[in-house]
Amino acid sequence: MNWKKLLLGLQHVFTMFGATVLVPYLTGIPVSVALFTSGVGTLVFHFLTKFKVPVYLGSSFAYISPIISVTSYYAANGNPTDALAYATGGIVVAGLVKIIFGLIIGWVGVKKVEKLFPPVITGTMITLIGLSLAKTVVDMASSNWALAILVIATIVVVKLYTKGFLNLLPILIGISAGYAISLLTGMVDFSSLAGGKGLTGVGWIGLPAFFLPKFSWYSISVIVPAALVAAVEHIGDIYAVSMVTGKPFYDNPGMNRSMMGDGFATSIAGIFGGPANTTYSENTGVLALTGVYDPSIMRIAAVIAIILSFVPKVEAIIRTIPSAVMGGASIILFGMIATTGVRTLVENQVKMNNKNILIVSLMLIPALGGAVLQFGNFSLQGLGLSAIIGILGNLLLRNKDVSEIK
Repeated sequence: MNWKKLLLGLQHVFTMFGATVLVPYLTGIPVSVALFTSGVGTLVFHFLTKFKVPVYLGSSFAYISPIISVTSYYAANGNPTDALAYATGGIVVAGLVKIIFGLIIGWVGVKKVEKLFPPVITGTMITLIGLSLAKTVVDMASSNWALAILVIATIVVVKLYTKGFLNLLPILIGISAGYAISLLTGMVDFSSLAGGKGLTGVGWIGLPAFFLPKFSWYSISVIVPAALVAAVEHIGDIYAVSMVTGKPFYDNPGMNRSMMGDGFATSIAGIFGGPANTTYSENTGVLALTGVYDPSIMRIAAVIAIILSFVPKVEAIIRTIPSAVMGGASIILFGMIATTGVRTLVENQVKMNNKNILIVSLMLIPALGGAVLQFGNFSLQGLGLSAIIGILGNLLLRNKDVSEIK
């Protein structure tokens, strides 16, 4: 491995880092485990896709709301210790669902599967991923609006007025700037670290805080439907990286293999106590900018992430970042995700006829309004419920003449 490849690998680590650690920050999952499982998941994905696809897998945003729902449920019912374990149990099963989905794609072909997820559904789902945590991130930012606005301003300046490598890291730079100001003004509290010894009490080398998953029908029913959302995201990402590189990865090694690789990465993450994995479009953006499509560079990034997971000081520092800093960054990040969904609708020229208005309406309000369908210990809610409503609505109205829907 030469130094140029190492630097390119580090660039991909920096690119994925902000988003990958944000998920455990919001859900309570150990950051060290998230870094470890993202690295291992990426290596597993490359193995299953014959080492051909230049993709990095990081923490999926689609599962944040379901994880919070599960942990809140168990915390409220007197079982806070095992709350995350039940959430990661659901993640294990969600990964298995994506593996099955990959087998189905291999059987019927990707074109037929795409018909289940037309742009009206995918665009709406992406928008909902961004909007589903609006209240949470605003609450975080409101703990110190001045600090949150500073972070937002930094991100805007970096994104609009820088070029090259810096332009790829607006979230990371914004969080770093907010954290630096917090340190200078005495807003960072190290007293809770290492039994009151502060950052110096946290070692440089240590095992990630792995824990085993637990399973329940409730956690499975809440988290597994999010696999539909992640599957839609995966299909879009593989087409995107194919377009950027000029290589039809959806045919060779095939969308079935890439989906199964995504599923195995997610299940393995859940087994170790990590968040679900997904292909990262941020790193695909780096491919487009650099023109370097060597998949081995992604594997170098994966190894670096695994090494960082064994450095406890990394997680300790992240855990001391004030919530207002992360809240400000999240306002931008989730807002951009929501507008990406809108852009998907616009760029695919989705006509807002009566049929599509009905589908979008049925998806938006139940998800944002917190609708829950309870069947004993089985529960459908949030993004998963919205995805199922969208798919069923599209199937039921598929052959309906638009003029007939009043």
